[in-house]
Amino acid sequence: MANIKEIANHAKESAHQLGIKKFDIYGSTVDQTSVQVDQGEPKQVKASNLSGVIVRVWNQDNTMGVTSTTDVDPRGLELALKTAYEASFFGVKENVPDFSPEATIPLTQQSHENVTQAPVSQLIESLLEAEKEVLNAHPAIKGVPYNNMSQRDVDKFYLNSDGAMRTESHSLASIYLYSKTEEEGRKPRSAGAFRIGHSLNNLDINGCIKETAEKTISHLNYEKIKSGRYLVVFSPDAFLSLLGAFSNLYNAQNILDKQSLSTPDDLGKQIASPLLSVYDDALHPANVSAESFDGEGTPTRRISLIENGILTNFLHSAGTAKRLNAKPTGHANIGAKVTVSPNFYHVFAGQHAEQELSLETEENVIFIDDLQALHAGVKSLQGSFSLPFDGWLVNKGVKTSIESATVAGDFLQLLKSIIFVEKEAELTPAGVCPRIWVDELSITGEG
Repeated sequence: MANIKEIANHAKESAHQLGIKKFDIYGSTVDQTSVQVDQGEPKQVKASNLSGVIVRVWNQDNTMGVTSTTDVDPRGLELALKTAYEASFFGVKENVPDFSPEATIPLTQQSHENVTQAPVSQLIESLLEAEKEVLNAHPAIKGVPYNNMSQRDVDKFYLNSDGAMRTESHSLASIYLYSKTEEEGRKPRSAGAFRIGHSLNNLDINGCIKETAEKTISHLNYEKIKSGRYLVVFSPDAFLSLLGAFSNLYNAQNILDKQSLSTPDDLGKQIASPLLSVYDDALHPANVSAESFDGEGTPTRRISLIENGILTNFLHSAGTAKRLNAKPTGHANIGAKVTVSPNFYHVFAGQHAEQELSLETEENVIFIDDLQALHAGVKSLQGSFSLPFDGWLVNKGVKTSIESATVAGDFLQLLKSIIFVEKEAELTPAGVCPRIWVDELSITGEG
C-alpha cells in the first residue's frame, strides 16, 4: 500500500478540487501465506495480498456517503471521494456518524514492526514434522485431517480532514492441528489445538503438537453419561466462546438497536457472580495481534465490562458514545454502517472465593473443553443456549471422555451460578481466561 502521507496528500488535493470539506479514510493491507499437508505430503499452498480503503464523505447538509476501493493512487482516491460525496445525499438523516473526538489523541502504544516472513518451504517442513509427531503419538491416530500453518503481515491506517493520521503494522504466525482416530468397533474421536505468535521463530509448535495428541488420546476411552444437573468446568476457550456469543450484553450498538440482553439502565447492576471480572483489553501483553486504534481512529484501551459481577461499561463507537453520553472505547469498525465488536478478553477472578476447587479432588464434574454449533445453538436475544460439546467426566483427577452430550441453559443465570474462577489463566485466540466453575448446569447425555 502507498505511503500514508502520500495518500493523505492525494486525498486532500482531490477533496479540495471536488469542494469536499469533510472526509475520512480507513485502509488496510493483509499479506498472507498459508500451507496445509496430508499424510506426509503438501496438500495446499495459498498466498494472498488483500488491500482496500473505506472512504466516508460528509456534505454541507452533514449527511454521509460511504464507498470502498482497492485503488489508492490519485485517480482512484479522487473517484472514491466523488462517489462517496454523491452517495452522501442519500445518507441517513438521524444519528449520522461523525469523527471520533479522540481521533487526534496521541497513541500510548507504538505498533510492532513487521518481521521477515519465512520461506514457504519452511512452513511446509514444519507442518509436515508436526503432522508426523501427532500421528506417531498413538497407533489409533490415523490422520490430521484439518491442519494449517500461516503467517501474515498486517498494515492499517486512518486519516481524516481534521488532521488525524494514524498507521500501524504487525506480523502474526499461527498453527492449527486437528487429529482423528480410527479403532475397530469404536467411534472416531477427534481433538485439536491452536497456537499463535509474532513469527514462526517464536511459535509454540511443540505445545500445539503435545496438546493435540494428549487431548485425542484422552478421548479414546469414552463412555455415555446420564442426563442431569452437574457441576461444570468450562475451559478458557469454551467460556470465551460463550461470552462472545452473548456479546450483545455489553455492545452499545446492539443495546441502542434493542438487540441486546441489556438496556442503558443496566450499568451498575449485578449481572454475574461477584467472583467474575471481565475486561476487554486490546493492548494486553499477551495479545500478539494488538491494535492501537479502531476503524474511526479512536485509541484502543483497557475497558472494564464486568467488575466483581457488576456490569460497569459498554463497548462504544463514536456514534454510540455520543448517544449514550459516554466516551468512545476503541471498538468501532467502519463500513456502510459503523459496527461495534470486542477486541481481546481478559477474564479473571473478582472477589475472593470462599472455597477453592480442583479437578484433582472434586467428584462427578463435567469438564467442557470445546463448544460446538454456536451458530445454531445460541439464541442471543433470549439468552438461551443448547450446545453439543467435547469434554470429560472427571472424578478426583481421573478423566473419562464423554461419548456425546449437550449443555443447555440461560447465559445470565450461568453468570450468576459461577462458584469458582481459577487463578491460572490461559491464552486463547479470543483472549486470556482461566477455567470457570459453574454449579447446576443441565447436561443431556445418552446414558
